[in-house]
Amino acid sequence: MNLKGKKILVTGSDGFIGSHLVEYLVRQGYSIRAFVLYNSFNSWGWLDESPKEITDNLEIFSGDIRDPNGVREAMKGCDVVMHLAALIAIPYSYHSPDTYVDTNVKGTLNIVQAAKDLGVERVVVTSTSEVYGTAQFVPITEDHPLQGQSPYSATKIGADQIAMSFYNAFETPVSIIRPFNTYGPRQSARAVIPTVITQIANGAETIKLGALTPTRDFNYISDTVRGFEAVAASDACVGEVVNVGSGFEVSIGDTAQAIADVMEADIKIVCDQERIRPKNSEVERLFAGNEKVKKLCGWEPEFNGLDGFKRGLELTAKWFADGENLKRYKADIYNI
Repeated sequence: MNLKGKKILVTGSDGFIGSHLVEYLVRQGYSIRAFVLYNSFNSWGWLDESPKEITDNLEIFSGDIRDPNGVREAMKGCDVVMHLAALIAIPYSYHSPDTYVDTNVKGTLNIVQAAKDLGVERVVVTSTSEVYGTAQFVPITEDHPLQGQSPYSATKIGADQIAMSFYNAFETPVSIIRPFNTYGPRQSARAVIPTVITQIANGAETIKLGALTPTRDFNYISDTVRGFEAVAASDACVGEVVNVGSGFEVSIGDTAQAIADVMEADIKIVCDQERIRPKNSEVERLFAGNEKVKKLCGWEPEFNGLDGFKRGLELTAKWFADGENLKRYKADIYNI
C-alpha cells in the first residue's frame, strides 16, 4: 500500500511513541489525524511540545479510546489507523487491572469494530514483547508461545487476539506490530532507561533499580516509528504479527552501567525492593528475532548492536539532561 494520499489516524498520539510517530509521519508528508485523550486542560500531551510546522499540519481529535462512538467518529474519513492508545505501566496493572481491560482490550475492540464497519483499508495494532513472557527460546520469533505474566501483558494478548479474530472472521485488514523495548526522549520515568538517566542527571550516585539480571532488547524510538510506517505500507503484513526489535540483548545491570559510561558518572547500583515485580511476574529474558520484519517490510534497525545502543543512549541522555526536560520528571520518587 502506498500511504501517500491516505488519511492516517494515530491513536495514543499524545504519548511517548505516538508523538514521535506523528511528528515523523507529518515530516514524511502524510495526512495525519492525531487522537489524543480528552482532558479539561485541553492538553495534547507531548504534541504540545511539537514545533509549529508539525501542529499546523495536523488534525487533532480529542476523545477516549474506551468510548465506541468517539472512536468511530475519529475514524470516519480515515484510510489507515495506527492504534497505539493503551495503558502500559506494568506495576500499575497489578492494582488496577480493570482499567487495563477497558483500555487495552475493549479499546482495541472499538478500533477493529469501527474499521470493519467503515471499510478502513489498513489497521496496525500495537502489541508488545511482554506478551511472550520470559523467553522459552531465543531469538524470540513470532511463533513463540504467549504468556501473560502480568495483567498488562494479559490484556495485550487479549487485544492482539481480538484484532486477529476480526481479520479471520471478517477479513478486516489488520496487522500487528510487536515492538520490543522502545526508549528515547520523552519516555516515562517508569521505564528503566529514563529512571537511570534522571537519577544521574539529578546528581544521584546511588541508583535504585529493580531486578538487575533480566535482559531486554532495546529499540531506539526512531527505529520503532519507522517500523510502524513499514508495517502499515506492507501488504504482506496483513493478517500477520511482526516483531520490531534490534536483535541485541543486554541486561538491566549492564544497561545502567552503559548509561553511566555515556554520562561519565561514577555510580553504585542498588536493588530497591519496592521496584521488584511479584514472583513469577518478572520477564527474565527478551531477545527479538527480526527476520520476519526484514523479509516482509525491508525494515532494518539503524541503532543495532552495542554501538547502536550506546548511540541511542547518548541521544536520550542529552535530551533528559536538558534542564527544561529534566524538571518534568520526579527522579526521587518511584514512578509506577
